[in-house]
Amino acid sequence: MSIELFNESGVELPEQLVIEAARFAMNRMEVHPGAELSITLVDSQTMADLHVQWMDLPGPTDVMSFPMDELTPGGRPDAADPGPAMLGDIVICPEFAAEQAKSQRHSFEHELGVLTVHGVLHLLGFDHAEPDEEKQMFGLQGQIIVDWYSARDDRVRLQAQAERDARLLRNTGFSGDGTGN
Repeated sequence: MSIELFNESGVELPEQLVIEAARFAMNRMEVHPGAELSITLVDSQTMADLHVQWMDLPGPTDVMSFPMDELTPGGRPDAADPGPAMLGDIVICPEFAAEQAKSQRHSFEHELGVLTVHGVLHLLGFDHAEPDEEKQMFGLQGQIIVDWYSARDDRVRLQAQAERDARLLRNTGFSGDGTGN
């Protein structure tokens, strides 16, 4: 899975977190491991221009998605597995995201994760124009975010345990080479 991130926003932010959120969402949605995704972070004016150009709506927005290939999950049981594809582009406005995070009283990092997952779901054909679609998309988005945090917590816990084990082994003089010293 190839994910490219371009930060053209002028805002310093945890780029690895955005990539991690995108990768987690794509894995959760069973996107082909050879798929490619591009994420671009832009300033408010650039996002406002894109918003007018593509949605005919004034002002900036938080995230926009531009799918490249029409990917359809599933298919006939005897059909060949779909190959890798360019999933599309996600454009995020960190300035807008920061204000949104502040107004919703959560962290900027959380907002970036949510917007990234939201963008991935749009690329996969999910929408929220109708109430039923909104319920489905936001429910799925929320579950992916919860699972992502859980996976991150597990990884941190396992890393801490591995560090404790390594310290303990060093302090006891155990070499780990099978000789007992």
